[in-house]
Amino acid sequence: MKIKEIPLENRPRERMFRNGVNVLSDAELLAVILQNGTKGENVVDMSNRIIKEYGLDSLNNLSITELSKIKGIGMAKAMKIKALFELNRRVKVHKNNFQIKCAEDVFEYSSKRILSNDKEYFIVLMLDSKNRLIRDEIVSIGTLNSSIVHPREIFKSAIKESANSVILVHNHPSGDCTPSDEDKQITKLIFEAGDLLNIKVMDHIIISQGGYWSFKEND
Repeated sequence: MKIKEIPLENRPRERMFRNGVNVLSDAELLAVILQNGTKGENVVDMSNRIIKEYGLDSLNNLSITELSKIKGIGMAKAMKIKALFELNRRVKVHKNNFQIKCAEDVFEYSSKRILSNDKEYFIVLMLDSKNRLIRDEIVSIGTLNSSIVHPREIFKSAIKESANSVILVHNHPSGDCTPSDEDKQITKLIFEAGDLLNIKVMDHIIISQGGYWSFKEND
């Protein structure tokens, strides 16, 4: 059945407009996001199939490329799905006033963000005066074993957000979170830049599948 063949009052967007977002099923909510299906499958049926096959939590863990390979999705819809989950993640962070107390907190938070990537991602966590997360930002994407970052990328957003301090995080896809000589050099440079700008660099944490390595904990 095509979406146009569904009675108007039963279509997701019309039901949402008439009765509110809470009345829609998971599949209908996804259908509103995706907007249209394929030639042989309407968007509601397609959404039901995708959720049944993958589950909502698993969709969140798939990359844009992996999502785009699902029948009926493609690149544009894949980016909509990733944007949806990312907005939800950011809302939860701000709502919960997530406070960072130790390196393990950073690992738990960041591992959901960048650990599954096959390249080095360098992110900065911006904190207020009570070590609550204001926001995070990916500032550099490197190769399999190298991340190139400059202090200006680190502190540009931190200044804009009036951050009291920052924490640096990047992943090692190799699985070994031991810092390289390059990691040590860039850490020293960024700590010195933070002193000049009066924005404290709390720590630099390297994460991998095997755990994490904290510059602060290892002095």
